[in-house]
Amino acid sequence: MGNRQTGIDEERLLQYVKQIKEVADQGVDIGIVIGGGNIFRGMSGEKAGFDRVKGDYMGMLATVINGLAIQSALESIGGKCTVMTAIEMTPVGVRYSPQRVKKAFENDEVVIFTFGTGNPFFTTDTAAALRAVEIKAEVLLKGTRVDGIYTADPEKDKRATRFDRITFAEAYRRGLKIMDMTAITMCSENNLPIIVFDMNKEGNLLRLLEGESIGTYVYNE
Repeated sequence: MGNRQTGIDEERLLQYVKQIKEVADQGVDIGIVIGGGNIFRGMSGEKAGFDRVKGDYMGMLATVINGLAIQSALESIGGKCTVMTAIEMTPVGVRYSPQRVKKAFENDEVVIFTFGTGNPFFTTDTAAALRAVEIKAEVLLKGTRVDGIYTADPEKDKRATRFDRITFAEAYRRGLKIMDMTAITMCSENNLPIIVFDMNKEGNLLRLLEGESIGTYVYNE
């Protein structure tokens, strides 16, 4: 959404895909799960009177639009990628399967996972955790507009302090909202670390993967 009130900001989109290509060019296998809140949020739809299930499906369709936008922008700068969908949506994208992901990675393609988990009542956070576990990812990176996890919302509380590292247990004890509880539990039970970082600062993605201490590292003890 960038600086817009809704929809897709082309400048922000290009900024993202340049960072993604920069990392992909280093030989890193990248899977992307993107939300659709810039177009439609299922929970907001329910508050506006939409049926919850239909609202969630509308939100999942919004993630497909964003996924296609990433694909188009990435290909426009010479990147290789494929869009995968949680349900059959030919010719929009390829139906997701771990085997297809493996083949895409072998072909040096970035994989964009869309349509969430394919089920209502699950968030994009949960979709990201599920796909990360399924493809045996080394780490789940959550790109946000803040530079990590804080003791409180840094946009509201100026006294909030940032964690460099925190365990899943400590984050749970403190009630820190890293991702939704289903996603956190899935990552913790599968020993999948999470790094929360500022995706809006250009170059952060590459610096993070090169080993710089960027964002907050969440792990099991």
